[in-house]
Amino acid sequence: MSQQLLTVAAEEMENPLIPPIPELVIGLIAFVIVFGFLAWKLLPNINKVLDERREAIEGGIEKAEAAQTEAQSVLEQYKAQLAEARHEAARLRQEAQEQGATLIAEMRAEGQRQREEIIAAGHAQIEADRKAAASALRQDVGKLATELAGKLVGESLEDHARQSRVIDRFLDDLEEKAEASR
Repeated sequence: MSQQLLTVAAEEMENPLIPPIPELVIGLIAFVIVFGFLAWKLLPNINKVLDERREAIEGGIEKAEAAQTEAQSVLEQYKAQLAEARHEAARLRQEAQEQGATLIAEMRAEGQRQREEIIAAGHAQIEADRKAAASALRQDVGKLATELAGKLVGESLEDHARQSRVIDRFLDDLEEKAEASR
């Protein structure tokens, strides 16, 4: 029993967390073999994939920056073209307004000229009609006055020259009196 107690005591003295040395050596050798195999086979592939990813990301960033730069330049060109188009539209609108104002002024001047021509033609026509009416009235009044005078005198007044002078003098006197009364 003492032997058994000694074995039990020796077992109790060993720490269960610390493995025996031979197991520790075998585990360490196995770990180095597995780690060496993984480093020899797997690590180059992992580094290759990581390098490709880094290049893709850097290339993507460069492409994105290039695309952003290009988009910015296109935006600036668009803004410049838009500003130019607005300026051109304003200039065309101003020219159209000026041409419209010029056209309106020309049309007014033409209308004024035509109106004055029509008024002048109307005045000339009225004056011609007045003269024709006055001449016709003189002849009719002269004829009636001669007939009336002939009836009053009792004889015919056939002398046309004398008749015209008397009538003209009489009508001129009437016209002078009419103008004086105005």
